[in-house]
Amino acid sequence: MNGLGNEILVLDLRADPVDVPPAAARALARPSVLPFDQAMVLYPPRRAGTAAFVRILNSDGSYSAACGNGTRCIAALEAQATGAPHVLFESEAGLLDCAVRADGQVRVDMGAPRFAWTEIPLSRDVGDTAAVLVPGFEQLGPASLVSMGNPHAVFFVPDADRVDVEGLGAALEHHPLFPERANISFASLTAPDRVRLHVWERGAGRTRACGTAACAAGVSAARTGRAGRATTVTLPGGDLEIVWREGDSHVLMTGPVAHEFSGTLTPAMLEDVA
Repeated sequence: MNGLGNEILVLDLRADPVDVPPAAARALARPSVLPFDQAMVLYPPRRAGTAAFVRILNSDGSYSAACGNGTRCIAALEAQATGAPHVLFESEAGLLDCAVRADGQVRVDMGAPRFAWTEIPLSRDVGDTAAVLVPGFEQLGPASLVSMGNPHAVFFVPDADRVDVEGLGAALEHHPLFPERANISFASLTAPDRVRLHVWERGAGRTRACGTAACAAGVSAARTGRAGRATTVTLPGGDLEIVWREGDSHVLMTGPVAHEFSGTLTPAMLEDVA
């Protein structure tokens, strides 16, 4: 499946809950096999009322606690299978409350953003995480740092379309400030309620869309006074509607999904696993 071009591999292992080690994820993600950005692995539910427990792997085999585009994909898949428009999943980041609208758009409650340096996490206390100059990259201006279940650094720049996303993103992902690495985003305001965004995803590289990064950008734009709590975030793959709800601080993300094909994994796909 994909969410705005963010390639999502859904592995439904609820009937046969075997482990998917990092090496297997890397093997499957090879260009000649099943290239993906994130794999959403569905295991039997641990909590009553949830459809599945979800484990998320990046294409490099590393784990992630959150993936917004992937969550929309599995919500649409589950709603299609059950006929129920409301779906609840459990993940390492907590419960994922999803609703599939009549127009096919999927809304996910991504929970509340976290701003403390220990929660993002960062390697040291930097003071106000809303505006942090990253050592060695001061020319980019301050980054807004936030966790949406995974660490994000959002740089607001004059024109996000003109940024060296690959070069800067690859270097910043592994910066010592981010002990668990980070998703790196470059954002620019194109209207009071619209954000243009390019993302280098931790463990996946440059992607056409990233749901948690869109949430981080929307929250950061509001937190720094650049925009209100409702924004349209435009990524290369399309638009996501982001609302940072005032009452409980939860972030609601709404966007489309697409099913590409379904199939069964074979042993040959995992040959030369290393």
